[in-house]
Amino acid sequence: MPTHTMRAVRLHEYGGPEVLRFEEAPIPRPGPGEVLVRVHAAGVNPPDWYLRDGLTTMPGETESTVTLPVIPGTDVSGVVEAVAPDVDGLDVGDEVFGLLRFPSFDGRGYAEYVAAPVSDLARKPAGVDHVQAAGAPMAGLTAWQFLIEVGHDHPSPFQEAPHRPAALDEDTTVLVNGAAGGVGHFAVQLAKWKGARVVAVASGAHASFLDGLGADRFIDYTRDRPEELVRDVDVVLDTVGGPGSKALLRTLKRGGSHFPVFPGEFDAAELARLGVTVSSAQVRSNGAQLAELGRLLEAGTVRVGIDSTFPLAEARAAHERAARGHIQGKIVLTAV
Repeated sequence: MPTHTMRAVRLHEYGGPEVLRFEEAPIPRPGPGEVLVRVHAAGVNPPDWYLRDGLTTMPGETESTVTLPVIPGTDVSGVVEAVAPDVDGLDVGDEVFGLLRFPSFDGRGYAEYVAAPVSDLARKPAGVDHVQAAGAPMAGLTAWQFLIEVGHDHPSPFQEAPHRPAALDEDTTVLVNGAAGGVGHFAVQLAKWKGARVVAVASGAHASFLDGLGADRFIDYTRDRPEELVRDVDVVLDTVGGPGSKALLRTLKRGGSHFPVFPGEFDAAELARLGVTVSSAQVRSNGAQLAELGRLLEAGTVRVGIDSTFPLAEARAAHERAARGHIQGKIVLTAV
């Protein structure tokens, strides 16, 4: 075992990126069903800055998982360092990646070591480096659970009915709004994997990136409004949200589905008039699904776009980058 302390990013108070402190912290011990992972890279995701800003209770959860000081971070890629006695199937030295304990703010990924539930982990694809693997879990599983398979029967905090992904094939068209971002760029690739035609909406700077991911049509929202150009879409996956989400309903054919990643207010009468449905999901940790995504990463069918990397010590700069927006792929912290 390593010495008793590690370096980690912790919050002692809530606020802007400046409250992220890089400091010594105790190395966690893996509990039942867990392994200790030496973190090589940690992905940066919206819940990390929601927590930093002071959101301590996840939608749908009754109580907070947070006591200060807290280590943020849900997405890691690294190497197994120690294994709890009850764990089978993973050994010291195995390379793994995962979305840890989500939905909760108890991931603790911005650190040199993390205790990780085996059920949240998958083996890291051999041909994919730790930085790319750390960018995949939350964003990749969000796209997977919205578009391919929910993979769990936990009720959503956002709606009563279970989310049902649409059947995607060569006869379907998917519009992805915010297509260059973390969830968006995975959604484009997963829809293409299923054979669908993909309309990608992003700002013009991302046109060649999305062309390279296989998008069939690109719309620069700074110049054109997708709802004025596009009709007869089967599925809209909106990773942006906000008031513009309603306008995208007009791109759908009757019987089509609108999947907002950030649930918003929709008018039931308008939905009935258009003959469309709105459905949302809440991403959850799922090692088995991540293993399926890992096979697509290994094959090169799906790749992880990396916007930028920052050393763990510079988590503040990574959060400042996130706040500027227009992210292409994922922001990742490197811990080794």
